[in-house]
Amino acid sequence: MEQMARAEWRVSEADPRLRRSVTGGTTGEAVSMPASAKACHSCTRVEIGAHYGKLSPWRVFVSLPFVYLPILAMPFILLGGLFVYIHLRIMGARDLKTLRDFLPAWDSHRYRYKTQIVKRDIHPLAYWARTRAYWLFNCTLYCPFSVAALEWTTYLTKVVENWWCPFAHAQKPNYAGSAIDHSYWHVTRDVAQLHPEDRDNPIWNRDGAPR
Repeated sequence: MEQMARAEWRVSEADPRLRRSVTGGTTGEAVSMPASAKACHSCTRVEIGAHYGKLSPWRVFVSLPFVYLPILAMPFILLGGLFVYIHLRIMGARDLKTLRDFLPAWDSHRYRYKTQIVKRDIHPLAYWARTRAYWLFNCTLYCPFSVAALEWTTYLTKVVENWWCPFAHAQKPNYAGSAIDHSYWHVTRDVAQLHPEDRDNPIWNRDGAPR
């Protein structure tokens, strides 16, 4: 039986007005959207530790290159984010977050080189995992920077969509973190063409009234 889900706007801690429900059509009634067959609605926590102990060492070794190959794409991710940032600044955007806003403060990291813990309960051939440099590089530099780069680019891309495309869909509640003052449509007379729910949505209209 096909599951049906009603999308609700995510509530922003900074602005309680960001509590909305997706509606559509010409009547303004709530629209139930069919859940994607590939969506995992019960995946609140990834299971990986429960299965790791069953893996053979060769499988673990084979998997390692795949976590470092994305380094090759990092320059393109950063370049893409920079292009979007420039576009938004040219369009007049202000108060945009920068990559620095997504990076953890250096003094917030748990360990320094002298205090960094290393793995001891590990395969004898995995000698690199018993060095401080390995864990410092991965957990203090590579992983946090990768997360920051991807989150910054995603944040900017959502700002772009909120600006150009203030039209509801099932994922728009997740765009609340990239809220803007007014969309491209709201600053012209074409705002009258927008569906009432889109016209008053506080994610891209700060004057939107909560319902």
